[in-house]
Amino acid sequence: MIWKKNLSKMIKRLLNHEKYLRKKIFFSNTKWPQYNLLINDIKLLSKKTKKNSKILFLERTNLYGGVSLLAPFFGLNETMSVDYSTKRILRRKSYVKNLMNEKDIIVEKFNKNKILKKNYFDLIIIPNLIHHLKNSDEILKKGFELLKKKGQIYIFEPTLREIHQKPDDYIRYTPYGMKAKLDQLGYKNIKFKTTGSAFSSTIYCLDQAIQYLPNALKKKYLEKIFPKFYKEFMFFEKKYKINKVRKHTIFPTAFSIIGKK
Repeated sequence: MIWKKNLSKMIKRLLNHEKYLRKKIFFSNTKWPQYNLLINDIKLLSKKTKKNSKILFLERTNLYGGVSLLAPFFGLNETMSVDYSTKRILRRKSYVKNLMNEKDIIVEKFNKNKILKKNYFDLIIIPNLIHHLKNSDEILKKGFELLKKKGQIYIFEPTLREIHQKPDDYIRYTPYGMKAKLDQLGYKNIKFKTTGSAFSSTIYCLDQAIQYLPNALKKKYLEKIFPKFYKEFMFFEKKYKINKVRKHTIFPTAFSIIGKK
């Protein structure tokens, strides 16, 4: 019975961790719904990944005080993280480090060893990073070398974002562009998913615009206007899915893509 109690505690901790990520880190149910795609994908991958698999995260853990936010979902596997924060990011320090002290967040020690073996990993996860790299081809080629045969690479990327953490923001891929790139580098069985539309894109831009306002005006928009606007446009997004003027147009806010070696 003890193991059942421990398992129950672990599940509860992970659920609280997930809720905290959605609410306090990614705001995925209040202003940035595109991050629901990332969290949902990670949950699905963790369920499909066999026990004792080797998982590599290529990310910017220093934004979160040296913590990998997604590694806890793979608790029964060997996880390793390589940080890709630039020197400028390290000098600016984490702007959400204080959020990592909350009781609901899971802060686990994981292997940060940068000695990476070829043909070693079952899964490589690159969340929200590619656009911050001067040479994105390099990391994708490296990923191919590090994966075992039939190992998988998972990437999450925005299609709509302001230029942020400047000047370390270089590129925006479309899902079709990333698929073509992975195909060119030898990956197979490549599939992608998109999230969002013109409605959530408008929500995102409004959120950005509000940040430029003086405090009194910002407060008015955040408390009275934005929540109603968000609710209405998310309703529109669910109901109106096709551009009625241009058939071959979509307006996603982000996409995820997975490929196999």
